Amino acid sequence: MRRTTADPQALASQVSATPSLPPVERWNPPLNGEMDLRIARDGTWYHEGDRIQRASLVRLFASILRCDPDGQHYLVTPVEKWRIQVDDAPFLAVRLDAVGTGHEQQLIFTTNLDDSISAGPDHPLTVEYRTSSGEPRPYIHVRGRLRALLSRAVFLELVELGEERQADDNSRDYGVWSEGIFFNLGRLDDDR
Repeated sequence: MRRTTADPQALASQVSATPSLPPVERWNPPLNGEMDLRIARDGTWYHEGDRIQRASLVRLFASILRCDPDGQHYLVTPVEKWRIQVDDAPFLAVRLDAVGTGHEQQLIFTTNLDDSISAGPDHPLTVEYRTSSGEPRPYIHVRGRLRALLSRAVFLELVELGEERQADDNSRDYGVWSEGIFFNLGRLDDDR
């Protein structure tokens, strides 16, 4: 993680200066079928079992990717719609930059495709505990129904920035601040 003293406004303008994406949420072509394209849990893209080596091709595919209400992921154009396989989340957050501290802190995540996302009202952080082992699955919302899984290293950096807070039911939550919002990373046990 990099803690930077950069001007938050300047940093925020860089985050929002990402190139515009096609309006895939407005396109509704019929389903053409399934494409042998898979995004692995580590953010690597595969076509017919082979890793896609060209970053520009991965970025192109990512620009027309969407997740529909059925939970499935599709590559969508105005005239075609192809279902693809996504092992977990289609993107991986590989870097964390923190600007400021406390309520004024801004947490900026960079994905494996070099997109920058600032955690806040439009890009919430969530942590799921779906496995029997209780292992956390941390995500940041990217766009539409798409999200990025935080790499283990990024999540550990995020946890270092966390603080304890009293919850409404007198339990204790542990979380981080970004853009004035407290994002809960988990409930603390009373048996510490």
